[in-house]
Parts: sequence; structure tokens; C-alpha cells
Amino acid sequence: MSQPLTLTMARRAPRMTQLLGGLVVALLLIMPFLTLLPASHPLAVSTWMLTLVGKILCYAIVAIALDLVWGYAGMLSLGHGLFFALGGYAMGMYLMRQASGEGLPAFMAFLSWDEMPWFWWGTQHFAWAMVLIVMVPGLLALVFGWFAFRSKIKGVYFSIMTQALTYAGMLLFFRNETGFGGNNGFTGFTTLLGFPVTATGTRIGLFLATVLLLLASLAIGFWLAKSKFGRILTAVRDAENRLTFCGYDPRGFKLLVWTLSAVLCGLAGALYVPQVGIINPGEMSPTNSIEAAIWVALGGRGTLVGPVIGAALVNGAKSYFTVAMPEYWQLFLGAIFIGVTLFLPRGVYGLYRKGEK
Repeated sequence: MSQPLTLTMARRAPRMTQLLGGLVVALLLIMPFLTLLPASHPLAVSTWMLTLVGKILCYAIVAIALDLVWGYAGMLSLGHGLFFALGGYAMGMYLMRQASGEGLPAFMAFLSWDEMPWFWWGTQHFAWAMVLIVMVPGLLALVFGWFAFRSKIKGVYFSIMTQALTYAGMLLFFRNETGFGGNNGFTGFTTLLGFPVTATGTRIGLFLATVLLLLASLAIGFWLAKSKFGRILTAVRDAENRLTFCGYDPRGFKLLVWTLSAVLCGLAGALYVPQVGIINPGEMSPTNSIEAAIWVALGGRGTLVGPVIGAALVNGAKSYFTVAMPEYWQLFLGAIFIGVTLFLPRGVYGLYRKGEK
């Protein structure tokens, strides 16, 4: 192949990637409005499908957040499910207050509580709920990260600590006396900002908000990756000691990206809850955080787009296999992880980018 032809193909490859990405975004923006078509229409989309795709998009945001700390900074977190669930619980508190009106939430009345705990105060206001959605996972990540990075904890020890953190959170939220619904969590939502949660218009609005958050997460990720901050993060991942010798303090960079990642997870959880209609401590299960790592590994860590693909592939397959062959789903998930480790070290997106060259 001649050199001019090779250069032409190299220039066309990024354009094809951008075109494909634009088509996917356009499809996602059009998709919710197809639910307004009659069910008999060939292009009609059911609300069930819209909810399923919306849930997967929320998971994709978590995958991007994890890729920022693992793919770029080299910190494998096995506790991102905790931040996701905390954002979901903050939104759930607001939704429960909307459903109960002036009275106590249903689970508190069932447990014969006389008054709400102090941390429920103000949760009937959406603005305060948004503050909690951002601040609770963000502050927890900030405090945990400050101590962890100050103590120079990294590698497998960091992964174990994050897994222990989410497991402790799950055990705490399972208890009825903590005021978060215990094993059942929050459900029975009725309205969001005065609109019925189950109404098609509300579903469309939530789906579009999820798409916008996904695009914003990608934009922030690419902006950070291409900046000096991103290059320093890569240096933290590849040669942290050398970076320290060059006069940089890696702790501040790791703490910033770690906290940002937690906030993105919290926002994803807040959009997940009204679409799915429930939040319980099971979302904090360490298994969920491990699955998130598989999404990133399958898609290709350090690429941002790859984790989105990985989250879509794994959760799409999960939706199918848990219905068709539920007893074999975990085996299938394990096979994916082993196969990626052996044959696709750069993930699906890495294989695609290799084909571009």
C-alpha cells in the first residue's frame, strides 16, 4: 500500500469514529420520543426498553468515573458501588418525602417511629436533595482519599480497602435503625418535581438527563485526559516515584480525580433510582463494584469510550442471560473477564483502535 493512501486512511479513521459516535448520540436523543408512537408502529419503543437503556446509561457513567481513577491514575477501586448507591439514596429520600407528603415515610410508620432522624431534615426540597447527591459521596471520597493517599496506600491494598468500605456501607444500610429502610430500601415513589414518576413524559425527561450527564462525563474526561493534569495522572499510573522526584506531589492529583469520580457516581445513582423505581443496600454489594471493573476492562481502560461500550455489552448480555439462563450468568461473566485478560488486554475499543491503524 502506498504511503499517500495509508495517510488518507489514517485521517479517515478518526472521522469514522466521530461519525459513529454522533449517530449513537443522535439515536439516544431520538429514542425517548419514539415511546410516544402507537405500540403498533414499527419504530415504537416501549417504556420498558427506555428504562432498560436508561439504566445501562447510568452504569456507563459509573464506568467512565472508574476509568478516570483506574485507567488514568492506576487506582483500581472496588468500592464505586457505594458512591453510586449514596447518590441513589439521597434522591430516594427526596422521592420518599414526596410520596409521604406531610407524614412519615411508609417504612418509618411501619416501624412505629415518632419523628424523622435529623439527617432527613430538608429532604423534601429538591435543591437540598441535589446538594446531598453531590456532597455525600464527594465528602466521603475526599475524607477516605485524604487518609489513604496520605498513608501512601496503593495497589492491591487500595483495592481491598475500597471493597471493605462499600461492604461496611452495605451492612450499615441493611440495619432498620439507621433510617434508610433496611433490607427493603426505598420504593413506592409517586412524583418527581410534581410530575408522576411513571408518566411517559417524566421517563423521557429522566432519559434525556441521563444522556446529557453521560456526554458531560465524557467531555470532562477527555478534557482532563488531554490537559497537563491528565498527563500527570498517567505519570502517577506509570511511574509515581519518578513523578515525585520531578517535584510533583501525586496525592493532590489522585485526591482530585478520586473525588470527582465519586461525584459522577453519585449523580448517576440519583438518575438511576427514579427510572428503576427502587434503591436498596444491594446496590452497595462488592459484587456490583467488581462488575464495574469488568465493564472497564472489557471496553478498554484509559479510553473513556471503551468503558461505555463495556457497560453496554455486559449489561445488555446480563439482561438477556438472567432471563434465558439465569443459573449460568455468573459463569458467563467470569468467562468474559478471563477472555478479556487473555485475548483482549486493551479491551474491545483497543481492538477497534488497533484496526484503525
